[in-house]
Amino acid sequence: MHEGPDAAEAGFGARMRGHLAEVGEENAAALHAVADLVVQRVVRDGGVLLVAGSGHSMIAVAEAFFRAGGLAAVKPVYSPKLLPLHGAAEATAAERRTGLAAEVLADTGYQESDVLFVFSTSGVNPYPVELARAARERGIPVVAFTSRACSAAAPRRAGGTLAEEADHVIDTLVRPGDASYPENAPVTGPLSSLANTYLWNLLLAAVHDRVKEAGLELPLWRSANIPGGDEANKRFFNRYGPRIPELD
Repeated sequence: MHEGPDAAEAGFGARMRGHLAEVGEENAAALHAVADLVVQRVVRDGGVLLVAGSGHSMIAVAEAFFRAGGLAAVKPVYSPKLLPLHGAAEATAAERRTGLAAEVLADTGYQESDVLFVFSTSGVNPYPVELARAARERGIPVVAFTSRACSAAAPRRAGGTLAEEADHVIDTLVRPGDASYPENAPVTGPLSSLANTYLWNLLLAAVHDRVKEAGLELPLWRSANIPGGDEANKRFFNRYGPRIPELD
């Protein structure tokens, strides 16, 4: 006889909520620093946030790009080869291929006023590590959303880790293997996507508060499914379209 949904809620649900509370507290100082960076680069300097990932970390890229309540100044940095929906085995091979990051970054039309966010739970494959390294060499600050614990347990494939290459590290505190349930022998209930989404939106909230306090305007998308949404968004298409062709 199975334990039922109540047992799962008491187990995984409690574990998830506890983990999110822990990562919020653990990353408070780093999020404040990154929020200051975003305000300076996006609001004051007119830059954009370059947001990258591979594999299931592409979920975080989709979360950041063109969604209601999200920043309009966000450009996805990716190749379809990195998305499991286009081929799971190919996506794994692509993130382990040396040289792909340089190709992808070259196509972004980056500027020094931009900021690169790289999402990678393990943080050891060539694509995220080389992407961060290349961006910093070009004067672009790098923010890593990663798990130091996962990086420590994973085989190094790029002569370093994403955390080592980044200017700022947001640690998702995910266990090696990502699974979280059952607690003592986890085989399911991955937490990385939930942690990335929570931390990203904590960052947006912090940026919002800083911009409001300074009396500035934050370029935020509105839902296209509420009255006035399309009209409100039109100016951001006009403003950011030349830098972010993915908005077309």
